[in-house]
Amino acid sequence: MPDELSKLKKIIFATHQLCLQMKFFSSLSVTVLFFSFACAQQMNNQKLTYPATKKVDTIDTYFGTVVPDPYRWLEDDRAPDTKAWVKAENKVTQDYLSQIPYRSALHKRLEQLWNYEKYTAPFKEGKYTYYYKNDGLQSQSVLWRQVGDGTPEVFLDPNKFSADGTTSLQGINFSKDGSMAAYQLSEGGSDWRKVIVIKTEDKTMVGDTLTDIKFSGIAWKGNDSFYYSSYDKPKAGSQLSGMTQYHKLYYHQLGTPQSSDQLIFGGDRTPRRYISAYLTEDERFLVITAANTTTGNELYLQDLSKPGSKIINVVDNFDNEHHVLDNQGSKLYIFTNLYAPNFKVVTVDAANTKINNWKDLIPTSENVLTATTGGGKIFAEYLKDATSFIQQYDMDGKLERTIALPSLGTASGFGTKKEEKETYYTFTSYIYPPTIFRLDIATGISTVYKKSGVQFDPQQYESKQVFYGSKDGTRIPMIITYKKGIKLNGKNPTLLYAYGGFNISLTPAFSTSNIILLEHGGIYAVPNLRGGGEYGGKWHKAGIKMKKQNVFDDFIAAAEYLIKNKYTSKEHLAISGGSNGGLLIGAIMTQRPDLCKIALPAVGVMDMLRYNKFTAGAGWSYDYGTAEDSKEMFDYLYKYSPYHALKPNTYPATMVTTADHDDRVVPAHSFKFAARLQEYQQGSAPVLIRIETKAGHGAGQSTEQVISGQVDKWAFMFWNMGISW
Repeated sequence: MPDELSKLKKIIFATHQLCLQMKFFSSLSVTVLFFSFACAQQMNNQKLTYPATKKVDTIDTYFGTVVPDPYRWLEDDRAPDTKAWVKAENKVTQDYLSQIPYRSALHKRLEQLWNYEKYTAPFKEGKYTYYYKNDGLQSQSVLWRQVGDGTPEVFLDPNKFSADGTTSLQGINFSKDGSMAAYQLSEGGSDWRKVIVIKTEDKTMVGDTLTDIKFSGIAWKGNDSFYYSSYDKPKAGSQLSGMTQYHKLYYHQLGTPQSSDQLIFGGDRTPRRYISAYLTEDERFLVITAANTTTGNELYLQDLSKPGSKIINVVDNFDNEHHVLDNQGSKLYIFTNLYAPNFKVVTVDAANTKINNWKDLIPTSENVLTATTGGGKIFAEYLKDATSFIQQYDMDGKLERTIALPSLGTASGFGTKKEEKETYYTFTSYIYPPTIFRLDIATGISTVYKKSGVQFDPQQYESKQVFYGSKDGTRIPMIITYKKGIKLNGKNPTLLYAYGGFNISLTPAFSTSNIILLEHGGIYAVPNLRGGGEYGGKWHKAGIKMKKQNVFDDFIAAAEYLIKNKYTSKEHLAISGGSNGGLLIGAIMTQRPDLCKIALPAVGVMDMLRYNKFTAGAGWSYDYGTAEDSKEMFDYLYKYSPYHALKPNTYPATMVTTADHDDRVVPAHSFKFAARLQEYQQGSAPVLIRIETKAGHGAGQSTEQVISGQVDKWAFMFWNMGISW
């Protein structure tokens, strides 16, 4: 950045700080501030100088089409030249962000908002009730416990796991009687975990630490053994393992080395990319789900009450999902969407599990169903236009009641053990901070257990659902949230966020970070795009493979609706999404660079021709298809792949975000996209890449990492909209 621009920014910053210190804005301060932002606008019209990024002569050929990949070298994120590039890009980004005059004020405000006690819903294991709590700004939430109404005590404090707070607790599983626990640690946000086993009474460690565990729960069998899943860990630094990674299910006996663990399922005998296992609550049945993609699974069962019993296949259909919810003796309760796109609950005897013996218990309906059990009941959690609707059934399928919820929003939880008389759930919406309720299972009466302590007055805000037409006329829901009384004059800073994939439903959820936007007259809008799970299997399949363009069209139509109805304008619109949502933003930028002012693609899948060659990427092929499938599939992917679709053009102000320990959507996607976008940007809007260190795909970040990331997002957005904060 030229020296004169740096000096100008320092003057702007000093002027802004002076104005903030005044008790009121004098005409002079207003004039000076106006001049400052006029200068800032002139500064933003100066194109940034980016690090020199070398290009290599790498090409691939697909069905006769030659595809250059000049930034292929950035895929090796452990190589010295890649590390040097990352350091140089982060310096440009931080130099830019540090000059935004109100960045520190944003940080202070968001830190104030974040600084309140946060709780999760409690759960019971043995004689203890456990819950997670964060005092406010602790790096990681702490696991507490208590007996009845006794004095709470710290059980596990992840803040003591590492000096920098980036080693996080990523799951814990207890033996049936609660006397043993196995907890998982993630270092720097990696999906690779360590498992530590302890006695819960005195927290003494039992046996050795298990290492290199990935995408796994811990399924206890008694108090001395458990099942877990993992992969053969690739060689150090290798990310190109997506084509050969297969999951394996192991059985571990306490007191024996991990190297002697017994392979139960998977590997060469039954190669599957994702395998999980759990036991029914009475520990009679081992349930195994196996899949090759992130959609659908096979279902297997082993009767552990019969020594030597074999693992039997219950369902070998990969296109649908099936899980055992519960059992009563040999009677199984199965949750499935086989012949039921919106899911249903069926029963069948374990002695004869053929599909033609299944009996509907809770039939499919027009609303998407998720089911949990607890207290001898089934809780049917329905989605109705992407909001929660809860019904309670007995184990014979008789509807007992509808659970009353505070308003339209998202309710989650409900599951507990059979003998419990009460359970807990959390309710939230875009303007309803997460509140934990205790549900009396016998009466259906809910009482508030823990209210949120966040500084937010819901009465000042409004959240409403609208429906708009996509390009092909499909009716799409969107929830728009804003402060009451704002004027629809097209000048409101607006963040449009979406996902649209993998059968995942975006339901209303409160965000402390979004208060920054809402309290300053901004708008937060979330459309429920095709490809998600809000309306079941048909909705999901309408946004996959060669129908992926529907997702992009739905998002573009959402932006056009907001602009047409004067919620915002192109000059005041930012678009955002992460992971598959990062792909969405990358595709929108290349197809409609004129649509918005700001683009914020996070940890995105940007190279659609090679995504399946990295780590677990091959498992995403159900949604995306691969470039190797057929010429038609290659042509389709090549056309919209964000990295490949870039060309010299004027693009929005863009801040790409990723993390150096992301081994799910590897940072190479973002590296290559950012490098090419910087090369092709013809306008003066900045193109930055913010690379978080000691962090992964999102989980496990410290509180300060989260706050700093959000501060930079808002600062970049407001600054490039020319908005004073």
